[in-house]
Amino acid sequence: MAELTIVHIGDLHGHLVPRPNVRGDGTGRAEGGLAHLAAMVAQIRAERPASLLANTGDTIQGSAEALFTRGQALVDVVDRLGVDLFAPGNWDYLYGKERFLELFGPGTGSGPSRTRWGAVAANVYHAGTRDLLLPPYLVTEVAGLRVGVVGLSSERAVNALGPWVTEGIEFTDDGHEVPAHVRTLREEEGVDLVVLVSEFGLAKNVLIAEVNPGIDVVLSSDMHEETRDCVVTSTGALVSEVGQDGTRLARLDVTVEGGRVTGHRYRLHTVDAGTAPDRGVARLVDEVRAPFLAGPAFRPHVNPLNGAVLDRPIDDVVGRTEVGLHRSGFCGEGYPAAVEGTSHDVLSAAIREVAGTDVGHLRGFRYGTHVAPGPVRLEDLYHYLPVGAQLARTTVTGEQLRRSLEDSADGTFNPDPFRWTGGWVHAYAGVRYALDVFADKGSRVSAVQVRRGDGDWSDLEPGATYTLAGYWYPRVPDKVGGIDGGEVTVLGRAGAALDGPGAAGGPGAAGAVDVTEHVVDHLARHVVRAEEPRVRLVRPLPDRLWSFPEIQPLRGAR
Repeated sequence: MAELTIVHIGDLHGHLVPRPNVRGDGTGRAEGGLAHLAAMVAQIRAERPASLLANTGDTIQGSAEALFTRGQALVDVVDRLGVDLFAPGNWDYLYGKERFLELFGPGTGSGPSRTRWGAVAANVYHAGTRDLLLPPYLVTEVAGLRVGVVGLSSERAVNALGPWVTEGIEFTDDGHEVPAHVRTLREEEGVDLVVLVSEFGLAKNVLIAEVNPGIDVVLSSDMHEETRDCVVTSTGALVSEVGQDGTRLARLDVTVEGGRVTGHRYRLHTVDAGTAPDRGVARLVDEVRAPFLAGPAFRPHVNPLNGAVLDRPIDDVVGRTEVGLHRSGFCGEGYPAAVEGTSHDVLSAAIREVAGTDVGHLRGFRYGTHVAPGPVRLEDLYHYLPVGAQLARTTVTGEQLRRSLEDSADGTFNPDPFRWTGGWVHAYAGVRYALDVFADKGSRVSAVQVRRGDGDWSDLEPGATYTLAGYWYPRVPDKVGGIDGGEVTVLGRAGAALDGPGAAGGPGAAGAVDVTEHVVDHLARHVVRAEEPRVRLVRPLPDRLWSFPEIQPLRGAR
C-alpha cells in the first residue's frame, strides 16, 4: 500500500495577481495570485512529500503580460512552482506552432518527458503527419509508485480567432488515442496508477473516463467548472476541475494497493489572497509586471498578433462600473454564464457604439476576470480581450443573424458535449431574444428583436440587412466576428475607417488599433450600469448532475 497526493491547478489564463470574486459565491475577499498559489503548493508539499503538481492548461493567455511577452511572463513565474505534469490548453497555442514548441516542445524540460512541466499530448500532430508535437504519455516514480500519465490537449484549437493561429498543427477531437496508451501503461510499463491530464473539459473528460476503465484519475480543464467534490465515474475514476484564474487549487490524496485506488480524499481550496504569499514568487511577479505598470520601468509594447502599440500602463484607470463585471455565473443564477454575463454585455455594447452599427458581436468565451464595482483598469480589459483582434463592421441579413444565434445556442447546449463548439452563447448588443435550450436544434431561438441605433426595438426580418461589428483579423479579411457578410470596413481610432497598411495588421502595422482601445473610448463616455438581460430563458437551465453547481450544463439540454 502507498499514498500519493496530487495537487491540481489549471486555467490560470495569464492571471499573475489576485482578483475579486463578484459571483454569487464571493466572500468579498480577493482570490488567486500566483504568489499565494505557490505558497499553498509549498505547504502541501511540506506535509506530503510524495506528491505531484499538475497544471491542466490555458496558462499563457489571458492577460496583457502574457500577450505582449508571448507567454514568457507566465512561464517565468510558473516555472517556480515546480509543475510535474502539464496538458496544454487550446489558448496555449495562441502564439503559433514555433513559439509553442520553443516553450513546451521536447528538450525544454528535464523530467521523464523532457518537456517543460512534463507536457504530454496524445492528440496533437504536426500537420499532414502522424508525428506528435509532444510525447503522448510519461511514467514517473513517486514514493515507490509508478505513475503513468496520458495527456490530451484541447481538441478545438483556437476557434475564437480561426485555424490560421494553429497553422501547421492538427488536433483530433474524440480521444481515440487514449485506450492504446492506457493499455501500454498498464501492460507494458507496469504502472500502479493511470492519470489522464486533459483539456477536453469536464463534461467530455467524464465521458472519456466512463469508456476507459483503466484510468484512475482525471485532471480536467477548459470549462472552468469547480468540482467541490470530485466526480466519481461508474468506472471508479476520480475527476477534478478547478475553476479559473488561479483562484482554486485541488488536493487529491489517494491510497493505491495492488494497482488500484483503494481510498481517496478530495478537497477544493480557494486561494485566499489574504494569506501569506511565497515571497520569492511575489518578487518575481513584481519584476515581470513592472514594465507594464506606471513607474520608471514602464515601456511601450508591440502586440505580437496585430502590431498595435501598448503605450500606457495597464494599471491606468480607463472607466468606472456600478455593477460587478464577470461571466462566470452558475446555471441557477440570474446571469448564468452559459447564456450571458455583465462583462460580455458591456464589451459588446462598446463594440456596437464605437462602430455605429445595429449589432455589436462578441464571441462567447470562458476566460476573463472579475471587476468589482468601482474603477475599471486597462489590465481588466486585456483579461477580457487578450486576442489581438481589430474591430470591423459589415452587413448581414436577418437570416444570417438568426442562424448565428442558433449555431451559438447549439454549440453550447447540444446534448452531446462532443458537438460543443467552444465558448458559451455569443454576446449580441442591440439584439434581444427568447431562448429555449430544450428545443430542437434550429428552433431554440425565438422572438428576436433588433434595435437600430437609439430607435425602438423591432422584430428581426430575415430578408432585411443589418450592420454588424465585431472581431476582425487580416488572415480572414472577409469575416467579422467569424461571420461572412458584406463589404468589410476595418476601424481605426474613434471608429473611423482604417485604410492602407494598418488594415493589414501584423507586427509593426501602422494604424492598427486593438479592440481594447475601442472599449476604452466607450468607457470614457459611459459609466457601466445595470441593464436588463438580453436573453430571456423560456425554461430554466437543466438541473445539476452532481453535488456542485454547474456553469455550463454538463450534459447540455435534452
